Amino acid sequence: MNLTYGYCRISTAKQNIDRQERNILRAYPNAKIIREVYTGTTTDRPEFDKLLKRIRPGDTIIFDSVSRMSRNAEEGYELYEKLYNEDVNLIFLKEPTINTDTYRQALRTAVPMTGTAVDKILSGVNEFLKELEKNQIRVAFDQAQKEIDDLHQRTREGIETARRNGKQIGRPIGATVTVKKAAKIKDQIRKYSKDFDGTLKDTEVMKLIGNVSRVTYYKYKKELRNYIETTKAS
Repeated sequence: MNLTYGYCRISTAKQNIDRQERNILRAYPNAKIIREVYTGTTTDRPEFDKLLKRIRPGDTIIFDSVSRMSRNAEEGYELYEKLYNEDVNLIFLKEPTINTDTYRQALRTAVPMTGTAVDKILSGVNEFLKELEKNQIRVAFDQAQKEIDDLHQRTREGIETARRNGKQIGRPIGATVTVKKAAKIKDQIRKYSKDFDGTLKDTEVMKLIGNVSRVTYYKYKKELRNYIETTKAS
């Protein structure tokens, strides 16, 4: 039985992993969702690596966009080719023109041979068309990497501009968390932590929430657990 996976990944707390999941499940309700939370300081993707080890020919991996598959254009293209050759189906909701089914169909749509000397020319035409399809995939990964690089550059420039203008970057030392903010953090812990309703480890949840210290995180987690246990007991 072939399986369908939906892979969702975010690298900063400002990104929304729920949006990716909604987009995938809207198009493929039976997809098994794999969530990945990590920062731009590392390229480790343990959940994706596990998925690649258990994927089988005929299985499908769905991505919200090509940038979720790889941050590096060359590595992304090489992985695409590897999975394609292993008969794994790849679907990109925002770039359907490079779905493996589309790619496979394009490679099959070759100009038919005639059995004459013209076939030498037609063979060259077919090889040219194959290269065009491959190039289209390369361009998609190149564009994804460029968008990420541009975003990082704009972020760095924005931070530098803010500093030059004397604006505070990040939370001021000693700033307290408001009651509303604390409640929101607890809601996120309950939603994402595998100790409650989620599937993520504490380190992953902290990355997802962002701007919360380790001490504060575990304090809220303890308060949340006590609240749940008290509610059940009553």
